Amino acid sequence: MDFNALFGDLGGHTLDGLTKGSVYALVALGYTMVYGVLRLINFAHSEVFMVGTWTVLGVYTVLGADDTSGMGMVIFATLAALVAAVVASASVALAVERIAYKPLRKKNAPPLIFLITAIGCSLVLVEIFGHVLRFFFGPPFGRAPVNVPSPIQTVVLLDVGGVRITNVQVFIVVGAILMMVALDQFVNKSRLGRGVRAVAQDADTAALMGVNQDRVIMLVFVLGGAMAGVAALLYTIAFDLTKFDIGFIIGIKAFTAAVLGGIGNLRGALVGGLLLGIVEVYASTVFNSSWADVTAFIVLVLVLMFKPTGLLGESLGKARA
Repeated sequence: MDFNALFGDLGGHTLDGLTKGSVYALVALGYTMVYGVLRLINFAHSEVFMVGTWTVLGVYTVLGADDTSGMGMVIFATLAALVAAVVASASVALAVERIAYKPLRKKNAPPLIFLITAIGCSLVLVEIFGHVLRFFFGPPFGRAPVNVPSPIQTVVLLDVGGVRITNVQVFIVVGAILMMVALDQFVNKSRLGRGVRAVAQDADTAALMGVNQDRVIMLVFVLGGAMAGVAALLYTIAFDLTKFDIGFIIGIKAFTAAVLGGIGNLRGALVGGLLLGIVEVYASTVFNSSWADVTAFIVLVLVLMFKPTGLLGESLGKARA
């Protein structure tokens, strides 16, 4: 154990944790939205994130954007990649709901069938995407990690007491928080958001009051997919890579973050994601990188032992601004 390494650059490690946790938090929003409305753990959501990372790579490749591009190209490529990733991820999430989950809802399938279907969708999307990439583009596409050359160069903005704050860290953390605030305000303030909360609280009563449950469910999957698309862009900016199964471990961490903060709670997803990212970075520094995952789940177990509903624990149906 090397606590000197941790406390010697505590601010820097905290910033790294917030950066990683911001990605977890955005992906966790998809899990928490779907669970809040359907009481379904959508394990295929990790592949929605994966599709977003490949979309970002595709946009950069088509535009020829890299770290040598001018400022105009950097801004245009980043915005284009953001829009494309959001559209692609939201479309995949909606397709999964329409093709896999909607028929089960019509047949009033038990929760276990939904869970098995979600796991099956996840595996199918991973394998199909991996084989399609390999068929059309050949190696290294398909199985090996692929570099995503972000056009945003890392620049130190501030140096506070030896803690260097970069533009990438600020962009990722602030971007994630802004998206979280926008989603929270949408759910709590807008007419469509009230419909989401009504279905989450009592679907039958909401239907009697004129709320179209099917449209609400579609909206929830689209919103969750859009958040995963934003997370995909931020992830590629921070870590410069993607892979056909990159969503697997990110999905597990994001689901853990959602449970840690209180599954079904939008603000809990943000808190859980940021906390999980910080814990992982601290553990990697004190021990080594192999302990990051173990420590994160130990923290999850400890929190749930004393607070089974998570840190915030408020359901989507009861959420208020």
